[in-house]
Amino acid sequence: MAGSLKLLCASLQRQGFHTAGGHYKGRTGAEHLWLTRHLKDPFVKAAKVESYRCRSAFKLLEVNERHQILRPGLRVLDCGAAPGAWSQVAVQRVNAAGTDPGAPVGFVLGVDLLHIFPLEGATFLCPADVTDPRTFQRIRELLPGGRADVILSDMAPNATGIRGLDHDRLISLCLSLLDLAPDTLCPGGTFLCKTWAGSQSHRLQKRLTEEFQNTKTLFPEVQLGRQSWI
Repeated sequence: MAGSLKLLCASLQRQGFHTAGGHYKGRTGAEHLWLTRHLKDPFVKAAKVESYRCRSAFKLLEVNERHQILRPGLRVLDCGAAPGAWSQVAVQRVNAAGTDPGAPVGFVLGVDLLHIFPLEGATFLCPADVTDPRTFQRIRELLPGGRADVILSDMAPNATGIRGLDHDRLISLCLSLLDLAPDTLCPGGTFLCKTWAGSQSHRLQKRLTEEFQNTKTLFPEVQLGRQSWI
């Protein structure tokens, strides 16, 4: 299977996006500190100004500006899509809502175990496990032609706080997506996934190198919390 690009971008799992003053009671000192930093974060503020659902949108915007992986007319599968920020960026860049009448119209399909609020120009399959064969069949049915030009994954397991275990579980998620790629990603397509550095990173790197023609590891300047990178 040929691939034009794959990017291994590592960061900690998304934190909850919805916050309210009334929720401060009962929080630990560490939670207070995270929430204070979160509310002061310039990318959180920018996300609100630009109407993105969360700050991770800027991570994908940066990657796309540098590598042009999203273009009008492309079909995009967004795995782990909740709350929908990457899908928002994809809809804009592939013209999935048809806002540019002079450009080809793309397609965006987002999948997540969590509920995702509707977004014009995107189709959401939720709650659904992307690794479930039944979900995989539904994905093939929904994608035009049964294939995607780009697979995006900002997926991460629920954090246990045990670094090695969380790393192993994320690598397993990425490998599970790669198992689907031969039947989902069109020749010459792009596979972009987030990962964290750790003892199993070589397994993912080896697999990607074997199955894709070109590979890249990127380190977005838009950083989400503490980070480690492959």
